[in-house]
Parts: sequence; structure tokens; C-alpha cells
Amino acid sequence: MLRGFIATLLLFLSGAAAADSHRVAIIIDDLGYSLTNGKRAIRLPGPVAFSFLPGSPRARALAEHAHEQGKEVLLHLPLQAMGDGDRREPSQIDLDMSRARVTAVFGEALHSVPHVIGVNNHRGSLLTRHPGHMQWLMEAIRDRDELFFIDSFTHLESLAVQIARETGVEGIKRDIFLDPDPAPETVAREFRRMKELARRHGSVVAIGHAFPATLELLERELPRLAEEGFKLVRVSELLK
Repeated sequence: MLRGFIATLLLFLSGAAAADSHRVAIIIDDLGYSLTNGKRAIRLPGPVAFSFLPGSPRARALAEHAHEQGKEVLLHLPLQAMGDGDRREPSQIDLDMSRARVTAVFGEALHSVPHVIGVNNHRGSLLTRHPGHMQWLMEAIRDRDELFFIDSFTHLESLAVQIARETGVEGIKRDIFLDPDPAPETVAREFRRMKELARRHGSVVAIGHAFPATLELLERELPRLAEEGFKLVRVSELLK
């Protein structure tokens, strides 16, 4: 009987250790325009984080709602991308801005979204490769109540995490996009890849969007993660 109890206990502990070692953090990006999709996303089970675009009409209300539900709130800060031309987002930081302007625009963006505990970039394939502007931005982030930075990693040559850490800002990068296109088969494939990466590396940061296929899959699959040996965690936990 004792031998059986010990075997059961060891099995339980090994399962708990595996779940702890396979940590998954998920961020839902680009929120702030659709109230319906935003609220549906915020209802996702577990400690999913939500990132809101500054200047979007529903950002403040949805961020308040997410905070009330105990979810982590991020600022989805627009940074200039390659080939932007005349396209600009509200509160976007561009390469032609001075240090003072970068700091001011960041402050305006942060003010527009309540309860922010971290920042991740919206686009930014150009700006994240420029050390001067990234240094200015990270210093502005560092000066604001211990905010952290998640690099959405929209370009392989991004310097964002390196400069964040050199500046004293906690930072990590995104490992996988769940929905590089919103087709259900794409989302299912990338969700499987997310789990493979978590098994291989111990933890993974995934970014998705409030697309119908993404939300449908997450509503169905997130409650199953624990029984498959994964632990859904707050994104801030992976920075510790």
C-alpha cells in the first residue's frame, strides 16, 4: 500500500513539475476599436493579457473592464514600420522625432490607457532597429513605475530587448504569433507550434488578436492546457 501511495505521489509531483516547466503566456493585441470583440476576448479563461492601442475609441473602457476582471493590461504602442509612407497610427513614434517628442508621445499614449503594467510594440519593423530612438523610448519606459517591455518582434534585427535590458527595463520577446492570418487552420497550426515551443524551451510568449477563429480556438483549448501539462501564466511572470 505504501509503495502504491509513493508511486502515485511521484506521478503527481512529476506532472506538477512538467506543468510548471511548460509555461505559456498569451497576449491579445490591437484592442480598442471593437467593443464586442474586446469584451469577448477579455472573457477568455485564465491569466491572458490584453494590449490596447492608444487613441482607439474603446481602449479606455475595455482596459477598465479588463482590469476589473483581474487581467493584465498592456499599452500597444505604435512604432514606425518599414514602408509606412503617409500611414500613421495615433500616438505613433517615428524616426524623425526628437528625444523630447518621443518622451512626450509615449506619455500621451500611456495616459490614454489606464492600468498599464507593461508595453509591447505595434508594428515597428523600422524603429526597433534604431538604437538611439529605442534608447530614448526605454528610458521613458524605465521612468514610469517599473513598466516592462515585450518586443512583438516584427523584425529579426530588432534591438528592443537588448536595449531594454541595458537601460534597466525588464524585457522579453514574442516567440510566436497565433494568427499571422485569421484562417482557422492557421490558428490551429500555430497553437500546436506554441505548445511545441513551450515543451522545448520551458516557456513561450504568444501573441494573438481578437479574430473570430482565434477566440473560438482559445475558448475551446485554454481550459485543456493544464491536463496537457502546460501552465497558463501572466506574461509578467515570465519576466521574473
